[in-house]
Parts: sequence; C-alpha cells; structure tokens
Amino acid sequence: MASPAASSASSRTVPVRPNLAFRQLRGRLSPGEFAAAVRRSAREIGEQVSCDARYVGRVESGEIRCPNYAYERVFRHMFPGLTLPDMGFAPREAVRGRGARTAAVSAAPLATDPDHRDTCIQICEESDVLRRAFITGGPAAALGFAALHPIEAAAAAASARVPGPRASATGRAGAAEASAVEEAVRQIRLLDDRHGAEGIYRRATQPLHAAYELLDADVQRRSVSDRLHAGAGELAITVGWLAHDSGRFEDARSHYAEALATARVCGDAALEAHAFCNTAFLARDAGRPREAVRAAQAAQQAARHLASPRLLSLLALREAGGWAGLADRSGCEQALARAERLFAGGPRDGDPEWMTFYGEAELAGLQAQCWSAMGEAGRAVEHARRAVALQDPHFTRNIALFTAELAGDLADSGAPEEAAAAGVRVLTLLAQVRSARIRTMLDGTARTLRAHRDCDAVADFLERHAASAAPEDGTAVPYPAG
Repeated sequence: MASPAASSASSRTVPVRPNLAFRQLRGRLSPGEFAAAVRRSAREIGEQVSCDARYVGRVESGEIRCPNYAYERVFRHMFPGLTLPDMGFAPREAVRGRGARTAAVSAAPLATDPDHRDTCIQICEESDVLRRAFITGGPAAALGFAALHPIEAAAAAASARVPGPRASATGRAGAAEASAVEEAVRQIRLLDDRHGAEGIYRRATQPLHAAYELLDADVQRRSVSDRLHAGAGELAITVGWLAHDSGRFEDARSHYAEALATARVCGDAALEAHAFCNTAFLARDAGRPREAVRAAQAAQQAARHLASPRLLSLLALREAGGWAGLADRSGCEQALARAERLFAGGPRDGDPEWMTFYGEAELAGLQAQCWSAMGEAGRAVEHARRAVALQDPHFTRNIALFTAELAGDLADSGAPEEAAAAGVRVLTLLAQVRSARIRTMLDGTARTLRAHRDCDAVADFLERHAASAAPEDGTAVPYPAG
C-alpha cells in the first residue's frame, strides 16, 4: 500500500517547460495549419485525433509533457526516425506510473510557491473525471454506434457529457471540469466539419446545459473560472452555429446572445469578437444586412487588440457580406479589399483556435458569396472554383457548401451543364453531410436549371435532386430564405 506521502505526491505539480523542439517541428505553419496536418496524417494511418490549435499550443507550452498513444503514433508517422524525446516530450515512464510518482516527490517543493500556482500542471495528463466524461459520452461512445449511418453515429458522439460540479459538500468545479467543457467544444466542431449540423444539433445542447451549470459552482482559482466562462461561451457559439446551419435561426440568435452575455460578464474580448462574428453571419443569412454590418463592426472593435490579422480579415468579410446584402457596392469592395490585405499578414500565434477553418479556401468562398449577392455571377464563379479546389479534405461540410455555391453561380452565369455536374457532386456529398443551408442553396440551383431541363445532364440532376428532397427521418428544418 502506498504511503501517504507517495500518495499525495502523485497529485503534486511540476513546473512547465516550453517544448522548443516541437515548436521547431511546426516550422512556419500556424498552429491551426499544423493541427490540420496532424489530422491528415492521422487519417493516413487510421487514427482519429481531434487536434486543433489549442492542443498544439498546450504541447508547445509544455502543458502536455507526453502525448497519449494515438498522438504518439501520428507524430511518429509525421516525423519518421524521431523518438518522443527527440520531439521534446518527456519519456512516458516519467509522466505516468512509478517514475512519475518519484519525479513528483522530488518536484514537490515547487508546488508550494504561490507564484507558480498557475504555471504548474498536474502530473496526470487527464483527470479521472475527464476520462469518465469522455469514455462514457464522447468519441469512445461513438464506437458503440458503428452499425449506424455515419451521421447518426456523429449525433451520438455529439452528446459528450460534461460533468457537473463534483459531488461534494462544496459543489466545486476545477480544472478537470474546465477541460471537459473545452474538449466538448472540440469534438462537436470536429463532427460538424465532417457531417454538418442537422444530425447533431439537438444532442449538442446537452453538454451546453451542463457547462452553464458549472458557472454557478464554487471555483477556487480565477484561472479556472476564466476557462469555464470561455469554454461555456465557446460551446454556446458552437451550438448556436449548429442551429444556424440547421435553419433554426431563433435558436441560433438565442445561443449567440448567451455567449455574448458570458463574454461581457468575464471581460473576454476574444469571446465577444467571436459572438459578434457569428451574429453578423446569422443576420446576413436571416435577411438583416444592416444588422450584419453593425455586428461585424462591433466584432472588429472587440478584436482590435487581439493581435490576429486573420481574425480581423474574417470580420471584414462578415462586414462585406452585410454591405452586399444592402447592395452597397462601394462598402462591399472596401471591406473585401481590407479582408485580403489583412489575410496577407499571415497566421499568428494569437489566432483563435476556432479559426482553423479560415484559410485561402474560406476566403475565396466568402468572396464568392459577396459577388453572387451583388449579381456578379462571373466573378462569383471564379472565386467559388478556387474555394472548392483549395478546401482541406477534412472539412467535408465546407466542400459541399462551396460546391453548392459554385453550382448556383454557374447556373446564374449561363453554364447549365457544368452547374448540373456540380449539383450532382453536392448530392453525393449530402450522403455524409446534413445541412439545411446547403440543401436550400441546391434548391435554388434546381429552380434556375428547370428552364434547361431539355439538357440530359440537367435532367439527370433535377431527377436526383427531386428524389433526395424528402428527408429519411422527416426531421429536417427548412432553411429560411434571406
């Protein structure tokens, strides 16, 4: 039986040391771009990891001293011939097991220094609470749904549990609960990227309710409280986006407002900018272009000190979408030019982790939407082609989205056969993705192409489109017309 000293030492902390070797391996890629490369490498060897910019930051800061076995296999695949120590990681035996306990005993005096309280980490990479939360309700749970359609399996995984305050007299919440909220955000965003929102929205509200309950818990450390507020706010935005993409605009508006209120309560400028960013996007789609402009400008005001040109670039595109809806060509062109200039500033370490989707493909796709709204079908086609060609294969939903945009722009520009071919590609992708927004775009393309039904390619597309119109489960929500 372990002695009391050894038992307590196993939960002591050790000082964080930045992983400079891993930072060198990242090279000139941004954290988000490197995370995308990690996910691609994982798929090459049949692993599934939800790597994002935050995970890369945790590794480089030294918070993650040794990756789990799945990440280790991916990193070894990416960097053949390198060992974990070569990549800057601690040997596994020094992090877990008897070796870790010994190291903890020798490092114990450091944990008593209050100045190091927020720069120390637990010896164990994941707490028992976090493991239970995601073994029972997260990605592991999806394995039990292997016989289901991929979207139904994704919906099951989206209900990843967030633990409530620990069952104790104090009802406290700590770092484990904050980590669980953050992981729920990552997992739901990953599922959305692959499958779209419709299949997972309802289940994703479950961890959101739990996250907001945690904000009423007793939290001992300000750093944990800040993480809980930021995590709950990001989760509200994520669930709001699922509602938005599913055509549930009022639900989305409510979730975004909840996130904005959370940002204001804790003084989180990054969360406020994100909430206003999504509010602007929603307002554009809901046919309120003036509100879209105001929300995008408010987001830019909140983000002005965040040292992220890429974030400001995206917010300028949100503003451009509002100006396009108002048919204000001058305002739209100025915002588009600002977006391109800021994008050229390149990625920065300060870029928010939720922006991993924003690269050249997204820039081109949003430009296409602006030109389309202003009736410039030819320019819209040019940008939509670029958006489809550059899209990361990981973002299945976005491939379907921008292919649908291309189909509509081709139809409007007088290229019915090519538009029909693009429409068929979207219908094929809709076997993996459920998005009311994409289906509504495709409906518009079908209406435009009916005048060309004498063309065999168009007739084939219209027939397939009609056959796919009725949802299998009858639960689809029509996407409101903007």
